Amino acid sequence: MGAREVFEGLRRHMSGEDVDGLWAEDVVVETPFAPPGRPRRVEGRDRFLEIARAGRAALPFRLETGEVTVHDTADPDLIIVEYDLGATLPGTGERVSAPFIGVLRVRDGQIVLWREYQDVLAVAAATGRLPDLVAGLSTA
Repeated sequence: MGAREVFEGLRRHMSGEDVDGLWAEDVVVETPFAPPGRPRRVEGRDRFLEIARAGRAALPFRLETGEVTVHDTADPDLIIVEYDLGATLPGTGERVSAPFIGVLRVRDGQIVLWREYQDVLAVAAATGRLPDLVAGLSTA
């Protein structure tokens, strides 16, 4: 399975689905722009899935990937992906979204590297957590 096909599994994972065999045991997940208090690098499938499941359980909404642009590279196991993540907020019904860029490397049909660049301001504003982000920045 190539990088593009693996990304389709990753999209399903982002929407809350457990996708068997998606992550390599030695996967590295990096979020260089993670807000204060969040890990910027996680090593290992079990640790990453523990963090991902806890994060997903804490969200009062379901994420959906919107528009996606995939950029192939000279390496067939590496792609760059531009995408939007969106959700409908409970209570208000407001539809929100934020842009992301991801670097995906696969080996033997599994993710070995996922590096996600997030617009943390857009995410915080969309989810009503901007005051928390600002408070975290002032104490960091």
